[in-house]
Amino acid sequence: MVSPEEGERRLANVRAALERDGLDAALVCGSEYTGFEGAVTYLSGFQIVHRYAYVLVPHEGDPAIGFPSEARYVGEHGTSRIEEQVFAERPGDWLAERLRGRHVGVYGLDYALPVRDYRAIEGACELVGWDSGFDLARAVKSEEELESVRESVRINVEGFHAFREAYAPGRTAAEALAPAEELFVERGCGRLTMNMVLVGAEFAIARAETILGDFCIPSLEVAGPGGHWVEVSRALGTPNAEVERMNDAYDEYFEAAKTALRPGATAHDAHRAVSKGFADRGYRLGHVTGHSIGMTMIELPKIGEGVETELRENMLFSMHPHAIAENGRDCLYMQETWLVGPEGGIPLSGLPSKIFR
Repeated sequence: MVSPEEGERRLANVRAALERDGLDAALVCGSEYTGFEGAVTYLSGFQIVHRYAYVLVPHEGDPAIGFPSEARYVGEHGTSRIEEQVFAERPGDWLAERLRGRHVGVYGLDYALPVRDYRAIEGACELVGWDSGFDLARAVKSEEELESVRESVRINVEGFHAFREAYAPGRTAAEALAPAEELFVERGCGRLTMNMVLVGAEFAIARAETILGDFCIPSLEVAGPGGHWVEVSRALGTPNAEVERMNDAYDEYFEAAKTALRPGATAHDAHRAVSKGFADRGYRLGHVTGHSIGMTMIELPKIGEGVETELRENMLFSMHPHAIAENGRDCLYMQETWLVGPEGGIPLSGLPSKIFR
């Protein structure tokens, strides 16, 4: 639940971005099938339990939320802050009628908009991919949002310690993760958890057949009761000499981020600063150095090469340089959620940057 003032702030930010980009309306697509459900929750308060939904925000006028008719009983529709709720046999027909002749920014155009609805809409209006525009409109978090973020961080840290206590060489990944997952559900995350281990340099679901060795890299990502995702983890066990060298670079990244993640710097500047220790040692980085995070697990901007987006105070980033050795197997990947403070980056977990031995 968010305050009415916070709900209005979010809509106002989206409308300001529409005006900036010369758009008549925003169509925000959410789908339980793709991980885009958080965008719908962000604007409406409705959490998709099954199927998919749309939030339609015109530049002027009241927003609306639309569902396929079979979604009437697969979510708590009374939680929506948006008064107009539409159930359509084919939502694309409803959207085509509402958007006819307009210039529309679509969040989720490439990944979340179902083909059957796209076919109904495409001839009625001009659709523009608007993932970046929408994400930048919600990238600066309010104090109300940050309370939700901090609660998610507390839960994630408790889960990390539960994993750490359950981990031992020879145990399975499922055995080590089970206490953390139980804690996450008890603390109100529901199914908004994405918890894995790295096997070599690759991410893997924590299965019973995965036997953990003397060194373990968990990847823990959760959203607490407020719906804000965070990512916090540290490696465990005994690293080899190659990974020890990577850990030296991690120490340098952690210190560099405290000044690099500052208002006025660009995402490119931050990437160069935090990745320098890895590049100097000859390591390549897999995955991404970091990314904005909120009610969708991965938001824009990324912290990466050539991303010139300017950082602003109260932006939130998950940072996790994925260092990979030349042999393609030795790696180090540890997650931290950072807040862009007035003078630099603030790590929110309180955990030291170290391998827990």
